[in-house]
Amino acid sequence: MEDTIPFLTTHDLEDVASVPCSYIPLPDDAGIPASRRKPLKGFLIIFSGILFLGLSIMLIGDQGSKTPVIIDGDGSLSILTFPETIKPVSRGVSEGVSEKSFRLFSGDGVSYPWNNSMLSWQRTAFHFQPEMNWMNDPNGPMFYMGWYHLFYQYNPVAAVWGNIVWGHAVSRDLIHWLHLPFAMVPDSWFDIGGVWTGSATLLHDGKIVMLYTGATNESVQVQNLAYPADPSDPLLIDWVKYSGNPVLVPPPGIDIKDFRDPTTGWNTPDGKWRITLGSKYNTTGISLVYETKDFISYELLEGLLHAVPGTGMWECVDFFPVSTTREDGLDTSVNGPGVKHVLKASLDDDKHDYYALGTYDQEMGIWTPDNPEQDVGIGMRYDYGKYYASKTFYDPSKERRVLWGWIGETDSETADVEKGWASVQSIPRMVVFDKKTGSNILQWPVEEVDTLRLSSKDFDKIEVRAGSIVPLDVGTATQLDITAEFEVDKEALEGIIEAEVGYNCSTSGGAAGRGALGPFGFLVFADESLSEQTPVYFYIAKGTDGNLNTFFCADDSRSSKANDVGKQVYGSTVPVLDGEKLSVRILVDHSIVESFAQGGRTCITSRVYPTEAIDGAARLFLFNNATGASVTTSLKIWQMSSAFIHPFPAEKKM
Repeated sequence: MEDTIPFLTTHDLEDVASVPCSYIPLPDDAGIPASRRKPLKGFLIIFSGILFLGLSIMLIGDQGSKTPVIIDGDGSLSILTFPETIKPVSRGVSEGVSEKSFRLFSGDGVSYPWNNSMLSWQRTAFHFQPEMNWMNDPNGPMFYMGWYHLFYQYNPVAAVWGNIVWGHAVSRDLIHWLHLPFAMVPDSWFDIGGVWTGSATLLHDGKIVMLYTGATNESVQVQNLAYPADPSDPLLIDWVKYSGNPVLVPPPGIDIKDFRDPTTGWNTPDGKWRITLGSKYNTTGISLVYETKDFISYELLEGLLHAVPGTGMWECVDFFPVSTTREDGLDTSVNGPGVKHVLKASLDDDKHDYYALGTYDQEMGIWTPDNPEQDVGIGMRYDYGKYYASKTFYDPSKERRVLWGWIGETDSETADVEKGWASVQSIPRMVVFDKKTGSNILQWPVEEVDTLRLSSKDFDKIEVRAGSIVPLDVGTATQLDITAEFEVDKEALEGIIEAEVGYNCSTSGGAAGRGALGPFGFLVFADESLSEQTPVYFYIAKGTDGNLNTFFCADDSRSSKANDVGKQVYGSTVPVLDGEKLSVRILVDHSIVESFAQGGRTCITSRVYPTEAIDGAARLFLFNNATGASVTTSLKIWQMSSAFIHPFPAEKKM
């Protein structure tokens, strides 16, 4: 197979020779596979089913194994080997990957004695995750020939970061998934340290280009090009790396380890394409912009798309338009009247995803925030809980913008290794401009999530008095979809005289910190005695200006009796307009809780690891810990089915 892109000319290919590159490729005999998979020949194929099962069991039991078995597109088995040189000592801090930061939080330094029941319960039912091992950033999501494609950072040999390849799965509906063979593995000098985060761009003629960051044999971050080997294959099983890689290397003034995560390209009026990448200069987070005609030769544009002092390294930058007049999403290249642009960066320093709305001047190549006080990295976040390295794509089949996010673990690394996996992907969210406030986006679970709803129970106008807890009889409470509206007693709202200055979800005592108008909401993953509980709640405080400020929070501080899990309190303010009731939607799925307030203006994702409030012992309660206001609640709760996430069949090529 020719290692060139069919739509590029000979002249274009010659241009790559001018790309500056001082990095020495590894020699052919350095132990790197000549291809990304080596099929096992002869009689081994006869015993492939037995061999695969046996080795899978070995992998689960031995997280240190270096011989993962994968299934080729033709159904045969392969062994993927990794050189010792690409195994990191730390968990990827210097490479821009989140360190496993949640270790031992309390107790005598000994990990909690997790048993198999507890650990197996933590596996989610309708969030996407591989069968085993470590996963992080979503990569190159797209809709192609009737299939949704999700690529993701994956370690095929352990439940901790390292040996990063591109996992690949496809779906018809963003809910039920089929795992496919690895799309790309580190087998060349330009990505031997890992096939890192990247994005897909669909060209006007239907062809696909994939740009991704590779870590070279000298630990330099470079940008590489790949494309489908067979564009007529709707599953896009086989991928080819461009022989002239890398197509981009760090420019002068940029550190060799601060140059990563290319975005989806957007088209300019003169027919060129632009991409942006994350970087930093000293402590200023920046987004570099490159222009290209062919995705091989690039020009670094003068200036920056944007920069924010003090925000540190920007990674996983995303840049896309939203309509201020329509309900549907926009293709990445759309600009003009009635359009704002979202600029989002994942901040390496604090591992949160920040975004801002603004205006993109395509001629000048500059994005300007609507509100400098709410700029990228100092203002709004996609999610105020455990949520990072997110990426959007435009779905032409339903004319919507869809957002993916990586939900890491907040337990100990020891527990991850014991259970054999780490991390899930968020429920895909639809993103639109909030026309009511004009100052933020809305995020909401894609409509396909509703197809998992089973039986439901309605509760109409339940009064929850101040200081009370109300049990909700919903049966099993580990897979739920909850929607609710709250009305606070009007006399109590109007009777507040003193201002409550300085309330903060994270520092004001969590759900136990009582005020006149809150907290109130739900206790999820609670046991009967409430010894374990995860409150998701509202808190209303009067500001010094006389206006009421509403906070939306999630309190994990009593979510588990284990001593080796994170127990933070998350949250922020949520805009509430005159005449609006307080509303929330909560998706409960074993060890993950995704919550959306006021139609998705503020979102919080929690990872929780109960030791007792699991399986049939998990309960759901309403609570009101306010001192001076009763709350009336109307809600509907669905039991949720499990998604089908299938392995790739070994007996045939799909």
